[in-house]
Amino acid sequence: MPPKKKTTKSVKKKAASAKKSTASKKASKVAPKKKVTAKKTAPKKAASGSAKKITKVNKSVRTPQSLRGMRDIHPKDAAIWKELFHNAENIAESYGFARLQTPILEEASLFIKSIGKGTDIIDKEMYVFDFDGNKLALQPEMTAVAVRSFINHGMHVDPQPVKMWYFSPMYRHDRPQAGRYRQFYQFGAETFGEKNPVIDAELIVAAYNFVKDCGIDAQVRVNSIGSLEDRKNYIVELVGYLRSKRSYLSEESKKRINKNPLRILDSKDEGDRMVIEDAPQIIDWLSEDSKNYFMKILEYLDELEVPYVLDPTLVRGLDYYCDTVFEIFYESHDEESNMKELALGGGGRYDGLVEMLGGQPTDGCGFSMGVDRLALILKQRQAQEGILTSKKPCVYMAHLGDQANRRMLKIIEDLRREGIQVKHNLAKASLKGQLEQASRQGCSHAFILGQKEVQDGTIIVRDMDSGSQETIDQKKIGREITKLLG
Repeated sequence: MPPKKKTTKSVKKKAASAKKSTASKKASKVAPKKKVTAKKTAPKKAASGSAKKITKVNKSVRTPQSLRGMRDIHPKDAAIWKELFHNAENIAESYGFARLQTPILEEASLFIKSIGKGTDIIDKEMYVFDFDGNKLALQPEMTAVAVRSFINHGMHVDPQPVKMWYFSPMYRHDRPQAGRYRQFYQFGAETFGEKNPVIDAELIVAAYNFVKDCGIDAQVRVNSIGSLEDRKNYIVELVGYLRSKRSYLSEESKKRINKNPLRILDSKDEGDRMVIEDAPQIIDWLSEDSKNYFMKILEYLDELEVPYVLDPTLVRGLDYYCDTVFEIFYESHDEESNMKELALGGGGRYDGLVEMLGGQPTDGCGFSMGVDRLALILKQRQAQEGILTSKKPCVYMAHLGDQANRRMLKIIEDLRREGIQVKHNLAKASLKGQLEQASRQGCSHAFILGQKEVQDGTIIVRDMDSGSQETIDQKKIGREITKLLG
């Protein structure tokens, strides 16, 4: 007869083995996807007590708040922002633009020189700081920054044209309103080194197609403000007209007559709009070269079937613009929407800007789009359609036991290296809780690993809808997930 000690050890081992439940048995007890969803409501009393513990706060400590006009981009909106970034990246790369990333702090003089005094950006909206005797500014726009980078890095000797794109935060101390914040984001593109109607047309089409790829119907409004000489002659005529109608203008427009009269054409004041209707149009003051250049751009847009409207009051009154100017507008057809018409972005040509900032004479043209307003439109549309997030097909990796937890971490890492993304929660010990989470996240299948499966080198694949299960070799996990995700 074997020694008594060994018999005891053998009995203990069998008892422990009998107590252990395999992942297969545990998983089979968990109801299919629909039933799991139905059981997830906890008893009211327990939920109430739990809620009290979570919401309890220390009233003696003031919780910091985000600054007015600034906000967090919450993880629940991540899908929208990710989609916007990828659409921007895809459009830019398809048109041959390379990404530019710059600091958000620049010398304030960069924007004062380029944008010009008398504009709202410089006079009222720019964040300016004094540091070590220097005036610094948080970037209010990117065209001047792109020009600064072009000059600093000697890009005038690179093969022309030089094409850059960006997706960056901007800062303006402007009055917060729908889709407009004091920290906001812009997607834009700039082309340096060539003056050709096809360059202008390409940028207009890229901006329009970006909005279209986001699933938003938009309208292009386009105009020409001619050469700098054309513009000077027109401003003399415009100022003369505005002075004769001064008594009908708003107080803000009266101040702009001498500072920046072109900005009056952008005014939304009803009295100003009546005066602007009879104002001289800049198209009548264009030279023949400017007219011919503009007509060729329109021919390209016609060829590409881009819908556009000629807008004689569109001037984009920043000092650096010349010739082509355009804007992309969104018009809502929803009667309940508080956004009937929104300017999503715009751009134009700025041939003298590089030289103005100390570089070699270089032609330039570009655009920028307000990403925040696009995100707002998409979010409102999803809310109206009852869609919270655009979910992609996914699978969930579940585990049971410490040994399976360690092994699952290695499996997830191997899948990541293969470019396969999966849902998981390795900190959650309950298999039932993990499968409920898989159901809430819309996963079609769960891959379940228990102690037995670790030893056998297998894994259970569970259909979250039907509850049916099959066991496969762990070496086939990547192949199986790829097949399930299509």
